[in-house]
Amino acid sequence: MNSLDWAVLIGYFGVMIAIGVWSHKRVDNVSDFFTAGGKMPWWLSGISHHMSGYSAVMFTGYAGIAYTYGVTSFVTWSFPIALGIAIGAKLFAPRVNRLRSRLHVASPLEYLKNRYNLGTQQALAWSGMLLKIVDVAAKWAAIATLLSVFTGISINQGILITGVITAIYCTIGGLWADALTELGQFIIQLIAGVAMFVAVVSKLGPFGGIFGVWDEPGLAGHGKPLVGPYGTVFLLAFLFIKLFEYNGGMLNQAQRYMATGSAREATRSARLSAILWLVWPVVLFFPMWVSPLLVHAQKPDGSDSYGLMTEQLLPHGLLGLVIVGFFSHTMAMCSSDANAIAAVFTRDVAPAVSKKAKEQWVGNKGLLAARLTTVIFLGLSMAVATQVNSPTFKDIITVVIKWVAGLMGPIAIPMMLGLLRTFRKSGPTAALTSWAAGLLAFWLVNYPISWNVEGGVPLEYQVSIPLAVSLVLYILIGYLKPEDTPERDALIERINTDDDGSTGAAAVPAPAEPRDGAVGSQPPGRLS
Repeated sequence: MNSLDWAVLIGYFGVMIAIGVWSHKRVDNVSDFFTAGGKMPWWLSGISHHMSGYSAVMFTGYAGIAYTYGVTSFVTWSFPIALGIAIGAKLFAPRVNRLRSRLHVASPLEYLKNRYNLGTQQALAWSGMLLKIVDVAAKWAAIATLLSVFTGISINQGILITGVITAIYCTIGGLWADALTELGQFIIQLIAGVAMFVAVVSKLGPFGGIFGVWDEPGLAGHGKPLVGPYGTVFLLAFLFIKLFEYNGGMLNQAQRYMATGSAREATRSARLSAILWLVWPVVLFFPMWVSPLLVHAQKPDGSDSYGLMTEQLLPHGLLGLVIVGFFSHTMAMCSSDANAIAAVFTRDVAPAVSKKAKEQWVGNKGLLAARLTTVIFLGLSMAVATQVNSPTFKDIITVVIKWVAGLMGPIAIPMMLGLLRTFRKSGPTAALTSWAAGLLAFWLVNYPISWNVEGGVPLEYQVSIPLAVSLVLYILIGYLKPEDTPERDALIERINTDDDGSTGAAAVPAPAEPRDGAVGSQPPGRLS
């Protein structure tokens, strides 16, 4: 990097902070901070939904997969995401939006107290927050790895720089700042991605061009869709995981659906995101697929290949813009995650464990608590990020694929399937049992069993078995021990009724007295 590249990078950081300051004017209460008050245009929500699913892990961990295996990086990652979001556009997006528009909740998990009980809500909230800390930590480590390639600063210094800048703008401006910076980041990504694509294609003449390059010995097997540990079982498991994760199971995407004005707009938002996930990653991935012909990765997993290629092929200025693109990916995801976790803590966890929080965290005090929680979450994730390459977590891609994908299903299944009429009989017993058994399955498969299997348990089973265990138990226990009640059925109907002529909603039903260990709700009354 030279002075021109540094100017581009510093200018980008300045613009992000300016957007946060401008967005501050649009945040008057907790609803504005967490769900943009339901006033976000569907197209901005869709772009934000798309961008919040990226991070620098794509340019490190997945670049390593592309460097080693080729097009399977697209087939087993962005394609399942696109398909999952497309399915969720009708299945989940409108229902998640109605959580805000009809129940007036600000956190995606708030409705679980009445859908199941307080214990279920707390179990999913705590485990979801802890998983997010690990997930975001991997993102900080990824961007710091790239930054070290270009600037030579240490990993921990890179984590500190990106974390502090992100904390400033997302804490000041809430979800509005996240979405608006993600729009700017999308534009930057578009320019940087096209520049990198053109630069790589211009180097492929001696190798037969875009189509002839696949015959090169250096790319042997790179054109196969499913190779190595990324086989059919992995693809199917990842499709199910991403169906739940990118439609709300990891919380931050749910907020994008909640931020739109109606269920219909949430559906349009999801469709736009699905199209972007299907088309745009091909442009980003192509340089990675052919990177073995252009660079020799220094790291065994190939995670530094994209950074090396960028440094060699792009002129100064454009190099700075691509580096900004790396930052934009990570900051987009991490800021949206921080906002989502702050919503869960201030709306779901703190009021359940502290009477003071329940009574006083309203109005300006609630908004202050939301901002402080955002900063604390970012600080914790940055601390964990310094340990990503330790023996406990191993490398970046291991954290993202094994830990996040493997643990996501048990947390997301009760949350997402609880929205649907089909699973109305699955109550607190089904939710908690499926959650606990899924987490136990993850530990058994990845550690005791893997230790006693020669070569370890294959990755595809590490991520699929916890999901399968949770899904089967959630459905089976719902039929064996149905726990549907009139109150729960009424709540599900409010979420599923397809009447979106107005964005208004009745008040959230007040909790009823506990009955048989469950926390129900009063009948919700008529719809507004």
